[in-house]
Amino acid sequence: MDRWSSYSIQRQPGDPSIVQVIDQRLLPFQRAIHDLRSSHDAAVAIQEMIVRGAPLIGVTGAYGVALAAQEAPRTEHHFADYVARRAAAIGRARPTAVNLEWGVNRVMEQIAQVQGIKEKIATAWATADQMAMEDAATCHAIGHHGLPLITAIANANNGRPVNILTHCNAGRLACVAWGTATAPIYLAHQAGIPLHVWVDETRPRNQGARLTAWELGTAGIPHTLIVDNAGGHLMQHGMVDMVIVGSDRTTRDGDVCNKIGTYLKALAARDNGVPFYVALPTSTLDLAVADGLREIPIEERSASEVLMMEGVVKEAVEEAATGKIARVQITPDGTPAANYGFDITPARLVTGLITERGICQASRAGIEALLSKP
Repeated sequence: MDRWSSYSIQRQPGDPSIVQVIDQRLLPFQRAIHDLRSSHDAAVAIQEMIVRGAPLIGVTGAYGVALAAQEAPRTEHHFADYVARRAAAIGRARPTAVNLEWGVNRVMEQIAQVQGIKEKIATAWATADQMAMEDAATCHAIGHHGLPLITAIANANNGRPVNILTHCNAGRLACVAWGTATAPIYLAHQAGIPLHVWVDETRPRNQGARLTAWELGTAGIPHTLIVDNAGGHLMQHGMVDMVIVGSDRTTRDGDVCNKIGTYLKALAARDNGVPFYVALPTSTLDLAVADGLREIPIEERSASEVLMMEGVVKEAVEEAATGKIARVQITPDGTPAANYGFDITPARLVTGLITERGICQASRAGIEALLSKP
């Protein structure tokens, strides 16, 4: 089996000082493996969205610190100063997803507990490896806890497929394995539950159209791509049984920061009585933040992402693709564009949070009860 069929980040078998990732900018048209040979490479991969998705960003940040330790000067003072500076730079690569800061800080905390440069380097690598394994296990546990929700709807549907709507890509490409929002879907599919996924295209980078559709297609899961604004229409006509999305940061009071457009799906779900679930690892909880709307920094990306689109060139309608990837401008010259990467869904619109520890209410009390579990 292809070693990339399940995992999105790995150390190179022949040279474990090189971290390898799938270049998600090229999917689904090409699958290319991108080498991270330095801490700078890790920061660029995060910033340029070679890797994306909160859990995968966190693990990539952890490996970035390990790479920083590997390349740092071998004198104690210069080593510590170099690693600290590189860790800070990696942590700034993208501002919204809390997992990045979590991943960087965890490795830094672990290497601070050991003496000797050689030991610190080994600890950095071991911690990043451990985080990658934990992420795969965490996402599988999210799937385990979310599966009964799908099963209950399937039982009530009397054989009709469970229609699930998702937004952006919260699949295995956004994590080390399994995904967050897709983990219950994968497990339901493996259990033989009939289901169908409505896939939001998720402009402007089309992570749904390009990544989620690719994932579901390779897994053999029935799905249909829709434009971002079609979700409300589907819900009005009873064509959505539940919504499952991911999260880039969730506050201690249950507000959810996720890909732009999530809030509108939550509003439509509430208006039509459709359950709206958020799947996330507890590492995505930011207990230092209460009010997501006022306290979470919203990343603003390049206007070019809105003004341009990318795809494979076809010589004519219905003919085979030439294989050439091209970017095309879709607006008049000089058109200004704003590109907010995320929005905030208030806790009151969230039916529940699906985590590796179980499902809880999107509230301070619900989250505290969840985290108090052994």
